This record gives sequence, structure tokens and C-alpha cells, in this order.
Amino acid sequence: MFEQYVEKPARWLEADGAEAAVVVSSRVRLARNIAGHQYPDRADSDVHCRVKEFIQEALNSSGLLDEGTLYESETVSELDRSFLIERHLVSPEFMRAKTNRAIYISKDESVSIMINEEDHLRIQSFRSGLEIKSAMENAEKIDSELGEKLEYDYTNDFGFLTSCPTNIGTGLRASALIHLPGLVLTNEIDAVISQITKLGLAVRGFYGEGTDVLGNLFQISNQTTLGRNEEDIIGSLEEVSRQLIGHEDNARTTLIRDAGEEIKDKIWRAYGILKHARVLSSDEAMNLLSAVRLGVAMGILDMLPMRLVNEIMLLIQPAHLQKLINEQLSPSERDSKRAKLVRHKFADRTLE
Repeated sequence: MFEQYVEKPARWLEADGAEAAVVVSSRVRLARNIAGHQYPDRADSDVHCRVKEFIQEALNSSGLLDEGTLYESETVSELDRSFLIERHLVSPEFMRAKTNRAIYISKDESVSIMINEEDHLRIQSFRSGLEIKSAMENAEKIDSELGEKLEYDYTNDFGFLTSCPTNIGTGLRASALIHLPGLVLTNEIDAVISQITKLGLAVRGFYGEGTDVLGNLFQISNQTTLGRNEEDIIGSLEEVSRQLIGHEDNARTTLIRDAGEEIKDKIWRAYGILKHARVLSSDEAMNLLSAVRLGVAMGILDMLPMRLVNEIMLLIQPAHLQKLINEQLSPSERDSKRAKLVRHKFADRTLE
């Protein structure tokens, strides 16, 4: 399954949004539950099935099934589950259960809807670059369309009711995936993260909560929703993201001013290794690609398009690599195939 997705880059990797030199993508997620039905973590299989049917009917009557596909969790293999997580279309939590869940994915992957995860509905909207408001507008449009068919669990006192108390109110979780190699290289990243957390924002890894930072990519998101409206949450995240961009730009300027040749050497060495290596682990490849992405953003590697580097960062992940090659691979085999893939991508597209 999902071969049609692996053959083309995800829309949010296109590097055509605002501030794409630093911000890879923006995401908005809305949590919703259907009134009168137990939430997924307490519901039995009959409730799960009934909720899934209600939502499928709402998707169909709203026309969304004409613009995407609904996949039942029972039909998704272990490899495809990992693939969807790597694609950022589902959460790691969503794929732990193998029954009574479903995932809707739009044709351009700008929208995914998880059914029966922690809440009945988790509507996700993705955009390239720092486009949080645009992602929010798209999520709200879908939320309104489905809300006309479904009665959401909502009270005037608390707003939208959710399984996790931190999501009560708007049910909104907004995030930006930001590339911060400059702050890492200047040893400022810990101080900056400390400032961000004091502002009530969370800093997570590449795949969200509980995951590691890969390739100097950090996910910045709001932590609470109760007592705040959507405009406040989106505005606060965008303001902090722009401050982060400013800090990162300053760090990059400092690196070129104080250690210009060393930084250029680091970038060119990373490019050289990626272009010629025969074996690459995931961690090594992501760190090298981080340096190359920095070089592209700074105009040092001006022959590479940013979208290509973004695309490779995703394609080298284990499940993507195996689906692209259409083989189950051992870790050592993946390291060899990963290096071959990167060599091919650089050799094939550096002159675009």
C-alpha cells in the first residue's frame, strides 16, 4: 500500500512556503469527539466501529472521499504503519492499535484525519514553510464541513472536550518543524529551548512527542489550549517561530564571520561524503544532510534545490527506503541502500 505516496515528495517538503530556509513545515491538528459516545481509550469495539462508520459517512457526504482515500487500520502492514509515521501523516500512538482505526489522506497529503486515536477525530493540515495561519484555515474548513454532519462533544464552559485535558478548549495543537543547525553549532540551542519552554511552548523531536531530534530538526508546538482562542495560539506560535528564525539567522552570520572557512569545509565535506559514501546509517545521513541543508540555505551549495534535500531527508528513513526499493532489508542492507539512494539523488538532480 501507499506506493503512490512514496513515488512523489510530500507536499510539505516543497520548500515553497515562507521562511523555508529555516522552517521545513507547519502543521495544525484539531482534536474532536462525537457527543454521546465514549472516547477511544474507554470505548469497546462496538463503539469504535460505530464512530468509524459515522465519520466515514460524514467524509463521504462532504465530498472529502473524492479528494482522498480512507484506509482501515486492519489493512495496513507493519511496514506501512512505520511509513505513515515517517510521513508525519499519523502519530506513533495511532499505529499501536491494529483494529477499529482508520486514516484519511488527501491526494496531495496536505490533510490527514486519524479516526479513533486518542480522540474520535484528529484533523491534521500541513503546509510548507512557516504557514501556520494557512494550515489553520484549511483545518477549520474541513472541521466545519465534518461538523455539519457530526455533533461534536462541546460545552459553553470548556469548549471542545477531549481525552487529554491539555487539549480541552480549542482542541488545537499547532507546530512548526524548524531546522536549527546554527544554534546547535554555536552552542546556543539549550538556552534558546529554555526560553521557549518558559513561554509555554513544547520542543520535541522529528516525529513529535517522545522522539529524538534528527538532523537538527526541532518541532515547536503549543502545550495547552484551555482558556485560549485559536488566534492567540496561532499568533503566539508564529511570533516565537519568527524569533527562533532571527536567532538562527544571527547564529549563521556569526559562524560565517568567526569561522567561515571551517563552516564551508564542514558543509562541503558533508556533501562529498553523501555523494560518494557506500554505507550510511540513518543518524549519520541526517547529520550530513543537515549540514548540506545549511549550505543550500546560505548559498554555499547553490547547485542543489532545497526541496531535494528535504525530500532525501524523508526518503532515507527506514520504512521509506524499504518501500522505495520494494524489499524488506536488514539494518546493514539499509545502510548500503541508503548510501546508494543518496548518491543517485545527488548525481541525478544537482544540475536542476
